[in-house]
Amino acid sequence: MSDKHVVQIAGLTKEYGEGSGRVQALRGIDLELHEGDFITLAGPSGSGKSTLLNMIGALDRPTSGKVLFEDRDLAEMSMASLSRLRRERIGFIFQAYNLIPVLTAYENAEYVLMLQGLKPEERLKRIRDLFAEVGMEGLEDRFPRELSGGQQQRVAIVRAIAPMPALVLADEPTAIVDSKTGGALMDLMSALNRDHGVTFLFSTHDPMVMERAHRKLILRDGRIEGDTRMGE
Repeated sequence: MSDKHVVQIAGLTKEYGEGSGRVQALRGIDLELHEGDFITLAGPSGSGKSTLLNMIGALDRPTSGKVLFEDRDLAEMSMASLSRLRRERIGFIFQAYNLIPVLTAYENAEYVLMLQGLKPEERLKRIRDLFAEVGMEGLEDRFPRELSGGQQQRVAIVRAIAPMPALVLADEPTAIVDSKTGGALMDLMSALNRDHGVTFLFSTHDPMVMERAHRKLILRDGRIEGDTRMGE
């Protein structure tokens, strides 16, 4: 972990609905994420975890407060700039993989690199290197339906990592795989964090994921209730 900020959040609030039906999902969040962090975000259902991930990932706008990503205020960025930020600087790993069924494993992983305009030979080398690193070598031409759940999640990890993002947001990445596969996936993401310096933020209920974190955040009723860095 370095002193360089990836995300800085100040006074962040998010409300949904109006009048008596208004719900306060986030209530004055102050938070900093640093380059190389490996963080878990835990809390009961309804605590605001998904909302906070959406704010950090530039998928939703706050009601008040600021979210700065690499010193850029997300509220001041155009929709086109936000789209480019998500494509180039933020990786997303979803619980349900979200692979495109009509594309092969390789094509799923390559898709964002194509949007970035990388040359075919650059895309090929980067994806093949990452597939080898995650133990998927030789499975590049299989379609998602031909892969196990763990293999599909590995493809999703490669897709998230391939653009070399500053931050990867993972929403319950081990929720629908068995414990052995989940452990292997966490080993993989720990190695990517260690070897490539990628910052990870996991929303999770899984004790195995929380055990591997360098830093643990607890969210309750839209507020940060705990922020513990391991070893301190």
